[in-house]
Amino acid sequence: MTAEKIPESKNSLPPSERSLAGGIWSPSCPVPSLDKTTIQLAHGGGGRLMQQLIREVFLPLMTGGQPGAGSSSPLHDSATINLSQARLAFTTDSYVVRPLFFPGGDIGRLAVYGTVNDLAMAGARPLALATAFILEEGFPLEDLRRILLSMQEAAKNAGVAFVTGDTKVVDRGKGDGVFITTTGIGLIREGAEIGPHRVQPGDAIVVSGDLGRHGIAILSVREGLQFESPVESDCCPLFPQVDAILAAGINVHCLRDLTRGGLASALNEIAADAGVGMELDEAAIPVSEPVAAACELLGLDPIYVACEGRLVAIVPEKEAEKTCEILRQFPGGEAAAVLGRCVAEHPRIVIAKGPWGTDRVIDLLSGEQMPRIC
Repeated sequence: MTAEKIPESKNSLPPSERSLAGGIWSPSCPVPSLDKTTIQLAHGGGGRLMQQLIREVFLPLMTGGQPGAGSSSPLHDSATINLSQARLAFTTDSYVVRPLFFPGGDIGRLAVYGTVNDLAMAGARPLALATAFILEEGFPLEDLRRILLSMQEAAKNAGVAFVTGDTKVVDRGKGDGVFITTTGIGLIREGAEIGPHRVQPGDAIVVSGDLGRHGIAILSVREGLQFESPVESDCCPLFPQVDAILAAGINVHCLRDLTRGGLASALNEIAADAGVGMELDEAAIPVSEPVAAACELLGLDPIYVACEGRLVAIVPEKEAEKTCEILRQFPGGEAAAVLGRCVAEHPRIVIAKGPWGTDRVIDLLSGEQMPRIC
């Protein structure tokens, strides 16, 4: 591993192509070359390759290169559809998690909460869900019933109902049990204008709770690991937290749930879309002791580990502590914290400031750290 200082003339390069920004040292190391003619697991990991796939393949061919064509939204968790009397949020997501059942949840619960949480990131109350199942021949009916009951319970907890669906069956060995796609539509709260376009220098970065529980819960089952303190997924609906923040009059600029790629990917996406830099206090990032121990054992960085019940909020600095106070009233929100702020310096670069005066660039992952965690 080497560290190099890139001349000022190269600072116009995108973050993925430089290891130094604004005079801040960052180690760089070669990334293994990938086959660019086929889909790789890393294309689904929430990192750089996934961003390239969306921007270089999907957008040009499906929308003429315009993010959110047909809606007023940029690349965000939900599209916004403006009607004469209301604004609707519309989102869809597919779930391929392995294993299907894990501590704190299962693929059914994940399919409900993941979709309603994407709606919540636009400030939308979920109105209705649609779902589609791809089932593999030979999949146990008892497991299917268990998943469906979990989905019903999760939908009830989220205050939403399924209104339509579809089922297909594929040959044995071609489907890995069950895949689920869930589509949701929600009503955006009046006056809410939430998105990366509103983020500006001086804004505070708030996280709603401790990080990494979902990813570690998945890995513990997948790899047969047993920890002294078992870790359960944080899978839960986030609209109650969002609704409470908005009801309190917080001027929320942007929201993002911390799924694939964790906090690091979410902040990089927002910084890139908003054109701002971000500076984090690494000591302020909340990670529980069991998750921290598991990450140390597995060689993982908790800020890249997925959550399924956590969000990051970008709010005016003067409203940051009030936002934390509201979030701490909810289960799992006890560790809500202000992580840092948005800055005009080093645009589109996220920097973590360490306890001994060291800085490091928090970049998007190039490869796949944990495939199929949602």
